[in-house]
Amino acid sequence: MAVNRFWQLDRRPQGLDFASALSLREEPLATLAEGEVRIATQYLSMDAGTRMWMGPRTDGYQPPLPLGVKMQGLVLGRVCESCDPAFPEGTLVRGFGQWADYPVVMPALAGLEALDDTIDPREHFGTLGMNAWTALVGVREIAAIRPGEWLVVSAAAGATGSLACQIGRNLGARVIGIAGGPAKTRYLREEIAVDIAIDYRADDVAGLLAAIPGGVHAYFDNVGGQLLDAVLPNMAHYGRVAVCGMVAAYASDTALPGPARFDQVLMKRLRIEGFFIPDHLERGPELIAQLDAWRRAGTLASRFDETIGLENTLEAYTRMLSGKAFGKALVEVG
Repeated sequence: MAVNRFWQLDRRPQGLDFASALSLREEPLATLAEGEVRIATQYLSMDAGTRMWMGPRTDGYQPPLPLGVKMQGLVLGRVCESCDPAFPEGTLVRGFGQWADYPVVMPALAGLEALDDTIDPREHFGTLGMNAWTALVGVREIAAIRPGEWLVVSAAAGATGSLACQIGRNLGARVIGIAGGPAKTRYLREEIAVDIAIDYRADDVAGLLAAIPGGVHAYFDNVGGQLLDAVLPNMAHYGRVAVCGMVAAYASDTALPGPARFDQVLMKRLRIEGFFIPDHLERGPELIAQLDAWRRAGTLASRFDETIGLENTLEAYTRMLSGKAFGKALVEVG
């Protein structure tokens, strides 16, 4: 009988110590219930937001995962057994499932989608994936960027930030990318073609932004915390802040304090809006049409940070959350 390996959440992690909180286990494959689908995993997506699912906070965008359950996240693979005629065996799919060799999902609850299998499957976690959807909705609609405006993106060398920079550029914005370290800022300048790359570890972020005449018009915020404090006083009047992530707070069991320069929201008449891309899943075909047009034109690309083997998932996850990953962090399972 085939065996399913999976990562189990045993306790709430402290900081980035995931090895003490999750364990790799195995079990025999169970019989599917009516409507269920079993997936042979090809790739797991490493996403910062799932760190909150591991913790005890009940004020996030979804309740914490109970201890003793299989860890969950975005999964990409082929259906290997199906009790749902809409997803026959062999279909390439993406959805929310378990960190496992053979996740079992209810398609409607998992947001399961059949995918184009004529392209590199990684692109369904890259230029066509949820990070890209987030970047497109955030830059085009929440930040409402217009040609000629200045757009600032934090975590700009990451999975979502690198795409937000490119989308801003494609929409005619002048782009400032903030990332950590010379290698990432070089990547932003040379491969992403941002107008200005700022190393938050070595540069005076607020000082460099203060040099933008009239201030920056829009901020795509992946981080919160001190970077948000650096950006707010340097926004243009009637600027927009699109908040899609709070990486500075994910490893903490307590809420992140509010911005120290919150007064600037009034002084500059700013609009700040948080958004969560699963709220927009019904818009998938529309979003993919635009993203794929840019991909085919060569003006939107993803860099992949790959780790091989389900057993090495925690290494990949730690790389992503500690800022060591370049681009989209993936685990290649099969």
